[in-house]
Amino acid sequence: MMSKTIIKKLVENAERIGTIGSPSSTGELSLDIMGTAVKKKLVGELVFFEFSQDGKPHYALGQITEVQLRNIWLEDPTMRSLARQRGQVNPVSGEQDTHLGQMTVSAVFADEGDRFEPSILGTVPPTGTFIKLATDEILEKLLERYQQEIFYLGHVYGSTPKLPLWFKHFSSGPHGAGEAYHIGIFGKTGSGKSVLAKMILLAYARYPNMAIFVIDPQGEFSKDAKGELRAEGFPLNLRKTLLQLNKEVIIKSVKELVLNEWSLFVEILCESKFFELISIAHPNNRRMAAEEIQRGLKGKVKLDELYREESFKKAWRVLGDDKVQKRFYPSQEPRRRFQSIYEDYNSDSEKLSNLYEITWKPVCELFRERPGAVKINSLIYKTFDTQTLERPVVIIDLSRETATGLFWNDTIQSLVIKCLLDGITHLAEGAYRRNQFLNTLVILDEAHRLAPREKPENVAQESVRSSLMDAVRTTRKYGLGWMFISQTLSSLHKEIIGQLRIFFFGFGLALGTEFQALREIIGGDPNALKLYQSFRDPHSSFDISSRQYAFMTMGPVSPLSFAGTPLFFTAFNTPEEFLETNNLILQGNE
Repeated sequence: MMSKTIIKKLVENAERIGTIGSPSSTGELSLDIMGTAVKKKLVGELVFFEFSQDGKPHYALGQITEVQLRNIWLEDPTMRSLARQRGQVNPVSGEQDTHLGQMTVSAVFADEGDRFEPSILGTVPPTGTFIKLATDEILEKLLERYQQEIFYLGHVYGSTPKLPLWFKHFSSGPHGAGEAYHIGIFGKTGSGKSVLAKMILLAYARYPNMAIFVIDPQGEFSKDAKGELRAEGFPLNLRKTLLQLNKEVIIKSVKELVLNEWSLFVEILCESKFFELISIAHPNNRRMAAEEIQRGLKGKVKLDELYREESFKKAWRVLGDDKVQKRFYPSQEPRRRFQSIYEDYNSDSEKLSNLYEITWKPVCELFRERPGAVKINSLIYKTFDTQTLERPVVIIDLSRETATGLFWNDTIQSLVIKCLLDGITHLAEGAYRRNQFLNTLVILDEAHRLAPREKPENVAQESVRSSLMDAVRTTRKYGLGWMFISQTLSSLHKEIIGQLRIFFFGFGLALGTEFQALREIIGGDPNALKLYQSFRDPHSSFDISSRQYAFMTMGPVSPLSFAGTPLFFTAFNTPEEFLETNNLILQGNE
């Protein structure tokens, strides 16, 4: 009863900004803005109204998406002509203006006496029903039962209340969704999408039984997880916050990964300059030669011993075999030319040694078991071990900067990512057969490069795209969700977009094919699109402290969005506000 009295008091004291007008429907309400509110910033404001339905008090919440000015007297051609000549027509100009708003209801709560339950707007309240500004206190009261699940990424766009969101783990039980979600974060460079992704990572990291696996092609997540803060932007100390949450953080760079598949060795050797230097130019000939080396070494030399010079000499002897040469060079003339180059290397020990040092060894170092390094399969098994109560955050840094001394390029990066994806999918399928639920989120940065809409010319990149599309189709039922971070929407493969349940759209998608793709996803809601188009470029602000990173979100990510309508918010501007609001305050220095 005390709770009911409190909500009544909060509702009575809330500021009135308008009333329900005509015409209105359950899909969209027309608002008559009160004279006391016409000079307020209203677009984006989170508002609510109280109404009765089925004999119970109900509270409907939504955002104002548009405000229009009407003056029917000045719409008359004669009056418009006078206004054009005089500028103002007294006492019509200004005095007879009416302000009309549009509101889309995103959530409705029914007062069940001892609790508030989700409901629907099943009727249109009478005209004159007061529209009031929502406050943090009102939202907290309506969502009192779910306070432990609520997480905040920022404030309602154009308003002061914080937008309540929830990021439930993928398993069953308390605070669980019972299924995995695929998430997409889209926006131009500088729109704040990477920072938002790190905030969401921390939201899921609150759950000890949930694992997080980050594939980081640019190294941005790994730098933050190491505590390497930048002077500008949003210096969120991911490392300290994860330690505060008692999450084990495992960061592995390229140098700390051990590749352990012969097929990868063949692919990477073909990509290297090894065959180019010995004049095997055509890709098909290179592949056949690499496969012959594999056949000659497999069973005699271990993968992690390939880097040794004696292994190279064995491989070199394989290429010197006449029968082997006939397989990758059936014609006599190319074979004679290759044999000449082969003998030239044999006659110059320094030249042969340089071939080993410059081409063979950097490739084979990727397969060497180095101190502190771990095999990819072992790392995947550790991450996805559902028997462990305290599960880790694993970040794989595949940036070029961490690969010094190794042979590394975009194609090899794609091959390693493919190896990771296949390992994850294979393990997920095995766990499902054993009736285990993985409860894991895989975060993939630069998704538009890894799963483009157009078919890549590079075979390795095409195989990554195929693996990703297969993964998003099949792994959700295993309790394995994916988060895709992308600079573009239109260039990401439609199959992946079609599988996403939760969307975040930052600045930069309001033009051309990007806007068309956005329109298709949100169903062409004109008012939502207009509100999205009002987002301004964060970098157009006068200084860093005044930057605003606005986002539109869709999907089951908020207790205020169960009607399926988009919600709009501005992300927190400082790490301190984000951490304090979500009770993630750091203790001490470490």
